Amino acid sequence: VQLQASGGGLVQAGGSLGLSCAASRTIFSGNAMAWYRQAPGMQREKVATITTRYSTRYSDSVKGRFIISRDNTRNTIALEMNSLKPEDTAIYYCNSDRDLGSIIYWGQGTQVTVSS
Repeated sequence: VQLQASGGGLVQAGGSLGLSCAASRTIFSGNAMAWYRQAPGMQREKVATITTRYSTRYSDSVKGRFIISRDNTRNTIALEMNSLKPEDTAIYYCNSDRDLGSIIYWGQGTQVTVSS
């Protein structure tokens, strides 16, 4: 498995959910990593990134609510999602931090559904 996200589910608005992603060493090692999401009928967007030195960056839509982390010993990243909103409903994917148009392989995403 090169990329596999997990931990999604159904949660009420205002709730929290944690996602995790296992990546192959080829994809993970030495690279900044990111979480992306794609809502129904929408283009995929990048929501959070973390460098190899743990510097993080967030999209305005999730800033202050989501926290990205990484474990360099296990080639994994995580996304803690708090104060969830219905508009956070999407399939969430992990991948290396790159321009969306340059990514060919996405791996398995995980569905997050936030009910109002």
